[in-house]
Amino acid sequence: MSLSTFRKDIKKLSNSEKAQFLQRFFKTGKGEYAEGDIFLGIVVPVQRQIAKKFKDLSFDELKELITSKYHEERLIALLILVGRFKKADENEKGKIIKFYLDHRKGINNWDLVDLFAPKILGEYLIDKDKSLLYKFAKSKNLWEKRIAILSTFVFIKKKDFDDALKIYEILLNDKHDLIHKAVGWMLREIGKIDLKTEEEFLKKHYKTMPRTMLRYAIEKFPEKKRKAYLKRSPIHN
Repeated sequence: MSLSTFRKDIKKLSNSEKAQFLQRFFKTGKGEYAEGDIFLGIVVPVQRQIAKKFKDLSFDELKELITSKYHEERLIALLILVGRFKKADENEKGKIIKFYLDHRKGINNWDLVDLFAPKILGEYLIDKDKSLLYKFAKSKNLWEKRIAILSTFVFIKKKDFDDALKIYEILLNDKHDLIHKAVGWMLREIGKIDLKTEEEFLKKHYKTMPRTMLRYAIEKFPEKKRKAYLKRSPIHN
């Protein structure tokens, strides 16, 4: 399957009404976090089908997709990369990671980060040096910071919390709502596996962490405990 065939298929599947809805949903207006992003109006299940059909596109062809102005084309490129990553040997995984990092400018909305950072960068770094994630956590770029957070999801699932918590500490004073939500979400995921570890982190930081971050972190707590945290009052077991 060629890129020209891909373009023809995409054109047929575009839906202008759906595209307008998605552009509002993903905050693409002036001054919003995804300003200028353009949607074709193709839903994710259909994009997954397209990715399977065009799974053998070359890296040069994938470069055209990941640098495309169209959101769906960038997402499909990432879907193809994930499919290859799962089957790749260590050498091929290295090539995929290099491609992912070299073209991260195209990973510029929360769905593009959340769906793929754990499955590509997180998986790759499980048994490797994680200094890149600390670098991203300190970046001025919103999406690099969110990549750092979401990549830790894989570590959390393996009950390895150390790097995750250190990265979250770096981002405690971040100003962006999307960072607050992501950190709170990951803290909640830690709590599902090890509530004691989550609460140790919260008791250290809950009085000063952003309220949205705290709300996400304690979402599943019993009501009485949740209210106590939100009042920023002393927490007792």
